[in-house]
Amino acid sequence: MIPRLVAEHHNASPAEAFLSYLASAGLEGEIGRSAAERNVFATDNSIYQVEPAAILFPRNTDDLKRIAKALARPEFAEISVAPRGGGTGTNGQSLTSGVVVDCSRHMNRILAIDPVRRVARVEAGVVKDQLNKALAPHGLFFAPELSTSNRATIGGMISTDACGQGSCLYGKTSNHVLALRVVLTDGTDFLSRPVREEELRALQARRDRIGDIHRTVARITSNDRAEIERIFPKLNRFMTGYDLAHVQRGDGAFDLNAVLCGSEGTLAMIAEAELNLLPIPACAALVNIRYDNFNAALEDARNLVALDVASVETIDETVLRLAKGDIVWPRIAAFFPDDAIGPSNGINIAEILADTPLELAEKLSAVTTALENNPFPGRKGFTTTHGKAEIEAVWTMRKRAVGLLGNVEGPVRPVPFVEDTAVPPENLAAYIREFRALLDSEGLAYGMFGHVDAGVLHVRPALDLTRPEHAALVRRISDAVVALTRKHGGVLWGEHGKGVRSEYVPAFFGPLYPRLQEIKATFDPLGQLNPGKIVAPAGKALPKIDEIPLRGALDRDIGNDIRAAFDNAAYCNGNGGCFDFDADGLMCPSYKATRDRRFSPKGRASLMREWLRRLAEKGIDPRREAARPQPLGFVNRLWNSLNPANRDDFSHEVRAAMDTCLACKACAGQCPVKVSVPAFRAKFLALYYKRYLRPLKDPLVAAIETTLPLMARVRPLYNLVAGSSAGKAAMRRAGLTALPTLPSISVRRTLARQNVSVATPARLGRLDEAARAGAVVFVPDAFTEHFDPHVLLDAVEVARLLGLTPFIAPPLVNGKALHVHGYLGAFEKTARRTAAAIDRLAEAGVPLVGIDPSMTLAFRSEYSGTGMKARVLLPQEWLATVLDRLPSPAGGERKRVQLMAHCTERTNAPVATAQWKAVFAKLGMELVVGEAGCCGMAGTFGHEVRNRALSETLYTMSWQPALATPDRAELVMATGYSCRSQVKLMDGVRLPHPFQAIRAALQERLTLPLGGDATYDI
Repeated sequence: MIPRLVAEHHNASPAEAFLSYLASAGLEGEIGRSAAERNVFATDNSIYQVEPAAILFPRNTDDLKRIAKALARPEFAEISVAPRGGGTGTNGQSLTSGVVVDCSRHMNRILAIDPVRRVARVEAGVVKDQLNKALAPHGLFFAPELSTSNRATIGGMISTDACGQGSCLYGKTSNHVLALRVVLTDGTDFLSRPVREEELRALQARRDRIGDIHRTVARITSNDRAEIERIFPKLNRFMTGYDLAHVQRGDGAFDLNAVLCGSEGTLAMIAEAELNLLPIPACAALVNIRYDNFNAALEDARNLVALDVASVETIDETVLRLAKGDIVWPRIAAFFPDDAIGPSNGINIAEILADTPLELAEKLSAVTTALENNPFPGRKGFTTTHGKAEIEAVWTMRKRAVGLLGNVEGPVRPVPFVEDTAVPPENLAAYIREFRALLDSEGLAYGMFGHVDAGVLHVRPALDLTRPEHAALVRRISDAVVALTRKHGGVLWGEHGKGVRSEYVPAFFGPLYPRLQEIKATFDPLGQLNPGKIVAPAGKALPKIDEIPLRGALDRDIGNDIRAAFDNAAYCNGNGGCFDFDADGLMCPSYKATRDRRFSPKGRASLMREWLRRLAEKGIDPRREAARPQPLGFVNRLWNSLNPANRDDFSHEVRAAMDTCLACKACAGQCPVKVSVPAFRAKFLALYYKRYLRPLKDPLVAAIETTLPLMARVRPLYNLVAGSSAGKAAMRRAGLTALPTLPSISVRRTLARQNVSVATPARLGRLDEAARAGAVVFVPDAFTEHFDPHVLLDAVEVARLLGLTPFIAPPLVNGKALHVHGYLGAFEKTARRTAAAIDRLAEAGVPLVGIDPSMTLAFRSEYSGTGMKARVLLPQEWLATVLDRLPSPAGGERKRVQLMAHCTERTNAPVATAQWKAVFAKLGMELVVGEAGCCGMAGTFGHEVRNRALSETLYTMSWQPALATPDRAELVMATGYSCRSQVKLMDGVRLPHPFQAIRAALQERLTLPLGGDATYDI
């Protein structure tokens, strides 16, 4: 049995009085004090871990002013705060032992869009892709491109002066900032925008903080102009933060925002931003060029830039190899084919933009002709990509490169700490040769990708930072790379900010560094804003990079064996792909509905790491505890559940985060590192409930597959409980709600009357070869069989209409509910028994076909440890093998149908939707896949009282609007039983399964066979 893990209390911390004062001063947002919240905010996408004292979630600018005015009180002079955006920084920019100010949860409103002036005004917590989604109907977009654009906040982009692909064309974030509304540490609420000389004089004449700031910055930019010209590099990726080189603009204006952009929250808290917008390019194409070595790709990049392309991105062989195992690869594989002499070891992607199709064709022809007529050593060939969806898929692969580098086996993994250096593009190839030689001399593997047109390459050496000798390499490599960038006329901080690498700032700025200190002191006299970043107060030194706690140092206690046993939880690199803002995205539904970062894969992985670490501190191996028998199990669980001493057990905070997981497995499929929350969640719950009592609903839900046949025998009684007010009330007390009733039809009796045989190894073994080739075995899940039997009957009829002989598998317990709720011992026994039965059926060589995607895919993931050899096909996988049996359409107008695919299917079976499209195309129908997120039901999740509100929120966020405006479809279908159940429950609409539509098409009927018995009645 695991021990109690005492949650650390911070009641005595200096920040506690500050937090209490804020609460009494009317702070409208929340204050996060719990150990779980502090743990989740202790990391970002860097190698460091610093736990904050608390987290503030302001609701509006007034809250920021309350925070600032509290900081200005003498008793809180020692309190520091650090603004935080999307939490995807690679250099610890927002990590602090003080108080985090997170604007992303509430301050995420788009305040105004002026399409005529091409201006938007937004709050700091608005996500870049969120803004661009709102701008798209106006034909506009916010230009700076980022790989983290679906979770990077505008405030965070401004704080690091972010940019990425296409910066040679579009510049950096600062190039598009028109005005900033900021809050200073004295509570001043100021709108900073470029001013002319007369306005500047008026600002300098003010006798307040604003006047001090303008006098100081104007004096420095005037008096130190020669040093500024000498020290600031002449690069596309010019110096970010305290950018004195661009305060005095070419048009004569004085722009304080040049200092604020890239200042990483060290000068002010950003409340709002006014942004310049650009027209969306009308036409685009990509040229994807393959190379036999990465150096050739780098050398050839200059030739591509000379062809006047919009941007050039490069990827090395390491990232390319990892991309081939990623969910996005099937969509783009055709654009990166292997050549006869072998796979490519580097690629360049050249982007071409135009205003008209004719102009695009001319530009594309010029580029491809130049490539064909001017061979380059190492260049193998190229393809072109057209069409918005295909281009987006290629860019998605490139964007996922950061995360993909974490998707390797073992503890040695590529990590960021020298990953955004910038040098003049003409020096890049020589610089990278020396960089690679440096890493090779240390015996390190690494991955490289980046923006070769701008001279920026992201380099991640592979280290295991739990090993002291690898941790020491961070210093050695960093010092060497700093020297290398200076040699080639570049900078260490080309794109991702300075953060904890600020140690190198004084040496780089030389005589200008005291001027930066003056600016910091003028904005923030007490040094309360994100101390330790960019500038230290006069007389103090910035922290050294090896003085900041490493995540690896904390993981050292856990050990590699335990880290490896918990499904990549300890290897989450903080890339934050699970923070996707889009309600129509698939990962992660619980985060989308709550905006609570604890309830995300990254949050849960962080908590799991901390939980494992605390167990390790006590000498506990969770694997041994899971196997240890408990003779007095119930007695111990009862005592621990009632004992007040256990109320502060850290395990409770971990369990609270796990409770909101829908076990949809979108993370397992979409997370670049393949962090699988459902897998390690099940292991955690198994251990947690060896110490504490389970809620009553757990055994009821876990046993659902075995009790459903019994309930079907007493159907009227079950339906009375599920459908009556008294029964619903009783079920609610047990923790269950919205239960479906059982239809009157018995699918097995019906199939028996139709002479559909139950498949047994002996029966299938007696079939001759021809009969086996014309047979199929359906393996129904308990939920479809008992609650939605017409789907199974229609599947059988489809097989018959295709001239096949259908069989039905005997009743088999899948066990997914057992796994979801952490009954791992029972699950393993069930899974091995079912796997053995399925393997025996498969010996005859007859295809085995499941119905529900989530239950079917469990045979591939949850069953991975059973040794099961058979493959149970998804319906579309089977239908794709018998396409030749489907009749070709007679002609005429093609019907348009829409498919709402199950989220597990879309994220864990990458070609699933393409196969459905092929099936319906053969039937003469155009199938479109509904772009929607999670329906919120997720198996039994939405039937639990504690989850129902969250379930309904998710449905209204995504599925409900998608179904209210179907994509010009005559028919909308859904593959998941739980999805169809949720739609029926929420909107009173019954969606058919694709099998039902296919049966109707094969029978040449326009109406679906949904009459007679209701499929279910909730």
